[in-house]
Parts: sequence; structure tokens; C-alpha cells
Amino acid sequence: MTMLDERKAAILRAVVEEYIDTAQPVGSGHVAKAPGVDVSSATVRNEMAGLEAEGYLRQPHTSAGRVPTEKGYRFFVDHLRQPRLPGRSAEEVRDFFARAHGEAEQMLAETSRLLSDLTNLTSVVVAPPPTEATLRSAQLVTISTTAAVLVAVLSDGTVEKHTIELPDGTGDERVAASTAHLTAHLSGSPRDALRPVPSTGDAVTDDLVARALAALTGRPHDDPEQVYVGGTARMAQAFDAIETVREVLGILEQQFVVVSLLRDVIDRGLHVAIGTETGVAPLAECALVVAPYDIEGERAGTIGVLGPTRMNYPQALAAVAVVSNRLSVRLTEG
Repeated sequence: MTMLDERKAAILRAVVEEYIDTAQPVGSGHVAKAPGVDVSSATVRNEMAGLEAEGYLRQPHTSAGRVPTEKGYRFFVDHLRQPRLPGRSAEEVRDFFARAHGEAEQMLAETSRLLSDLTNLTSVVVAPPPTEATLRSAQLVTISTTAAVLVAVLSDGTVEKHTIELPDGTGDERVAASTAHLTAHLSGSPRDALRPVPSTGDAVTDDLVARALAALTGRPHDDPEQVYVGGTARMAQAFDAIETVREVLGILEQQFVVVSLLRDVIDRGLHVAIGTETGVAPLAECALVVAPYDIEGERAGTIGVLGPTRMNYPQALAAVAVVSNRLSVRLTEG
């Protein structure tokens, strides 16, 4: 990408910021008054013509102001200072995760709504793949004289529950012994490659342990990664063309495409994909801001926001960064 001198960079930044704010073509008179520009309108017009020739700006029609191109947005994003979330929004994030407890599925769904509210964009949270989770604990809880519930807690915060029929002659002592035996031998074991559990030497306890293992291994292993989408209605407000809205919403309904898209952007070393950089034709007028989140230091899933190319990039980058960090801490703590 061509390097811009300080004046052109300031003018381009002013155009992008004003267009993000108003969605209207930006004229030279407004840019001349912007902080850091400090030149006449005539000079601004000449510089804007140069930026247009270099592909950073375009003119929608004769006599109109300029709007940023994909290249212009990319320069703007690449030269942003480290964005910070405003104090009130940062406090909202802290309060949310201070209160966030319970099952991971619920937390991820609520996180998608939080991120959408912070940015006024459509948000996406991809849950960790089931195959990457490990078993933290397995506890049997008696619910009647003939049945118990197996509660399995995974490293990604997921809680599984399975109802098990109790063998004849099972009392509370054997249920407790089975719980201790399962946890001792399965804790830290990959969810979809459970380690063998040796015999306890007691037939009834071994029977109950075997039933618990059957419940855990009976779950399908090819579950897709769950995607939580928040604020889809905001996509309808972002574009005037109904067909664009329809195409974007169609993409969001394809879970595999969404997961692949976010993973591909991060694998390419990007935090922002603008327009054609997404590699998905219906998103040519969109931008995507993404970040991974970790569990115990290992990459687990991805979060992001999707909106028009004229989205508020500083706000989106700051919100995604803060939420991904807080989510990593909360899921690691369990």
C-alpha cells in the first residue's frame, strides 16, 4: 500500500471519521476544519483528488463529496492508535462478567447480546469445539431410589446432564464412591477420548460407573461448533438495500460458513476484514472485527461483530478486545 504523507493521512482520517458518523459524502469545507488538517479548502480539494487517484477515496457522483473506499478504510484501521472502550462501556463489561455464572452456553449467548449492545452491530460468538474440551469433574446426584443424574463439567464451562438408572442395591455410599472414582480417573481426560476407568472391586459400584461411562460416551462426537448471534435486527438498520440485508442474514443462518469465516480471518493474522477481504461475496459491503478467546491459555473460540464497512472501527475493536479478554478469564475460572 502506498505510504501517505502526514497531510494526506490527516485528510483521509477526517473523511473516514465523518463518513462513519454521517453516512454522507464528505466535502472539502468540512475536512478543512477537522483537527490536524489546518489547510485551506482549495488545498484539501487537491489532496482529496490525489487520494481519489490513489484509490483511497471515491466520488459517488459529480460535484458530490468523497467517501472512503475499501483501501481507505484499510489505511484508517491499520493506523489507528490502540482504541480504548469508554468508561461507562468498560464498567458495563466488568459488571456483566462479575455477575456471569452458570452454564457456558447461557454465558456465551448473553455475551453475544452484550457485544451487540456495546457496538450497535450484529455480534457472533463461536463456542469451543466439543472435541477440544476436557472433563473437569463428573458427579452423580441421586434423584430417586431408582435414578441419578450424572453432572459432567467440562473445561470450556459446558455442563452436561445425563439421567442414569441405578443398579439394584445402590445406596448413597456407592453413589458417592462412584463419583469419587469417576472424578479421580477422568479428570483432565479429553471429552471425546475418555481414559479407561479401572474396577473398584465392588460389583454394584462398578455397574454404576459403567452406566455413567456409557452415558458420557453415548453422545454423538460430531457436534458442530455452536454459534450465538446477537442483534440481527441491527443488520436491517445498517443497509438501505433490502437485498443486501437478505443476503447477509442468509450468511448468518449458515453456521458452518460463519465458523469458517471467523477462523479464516484469524488464521490470516487479521483482526479486521473489510469488504472483499472477508472472502464471502455477499459480505462485500460489510466489515468484520474478530478476536479469539482462550480457556486455560489455549485458544477455544472466537467472537466478533459484523456491520457495514462504515462501522465505528475504534469502538468495535475496543469492545471485541475487552470482551474477549474478560470472557477468557471467566471461562478459565469456571
